[in-house]
Amino acid sequence: MQLEEADPKGLIRESYNIDGITDGECRSIFIDWALSLRAGTETPEALSVLLARYGAAADHPMTAILEAARAAPEAPRRRGGRIGRMAG
Repeated sequence: MQLEEADPKGLIRESYNIDGITDGECRSIFIDWALSLRAGTETPEALSVLLARYGAAADHPMTAILEAARAAPEAPRRRGGRIGRMAG
């Protein structure tokens, strides 16, 4: 996958160019990025491409967000009590 496919609007690229960007701003940009991906784009692959390009900026808040998004989600746990028994 090419960088242009992984970041079609250049949102991630621009986030790395903003001095003093906050975690909250990066999260907002990340959501916009996720919504801008073309149908059929493999998100994990796009995240890997972006981290390969920008991941060297380890102290940047967007790097932490991209790494967290790439991490596998935690397996769901059964809820206890009556609600847990009723959900199945």
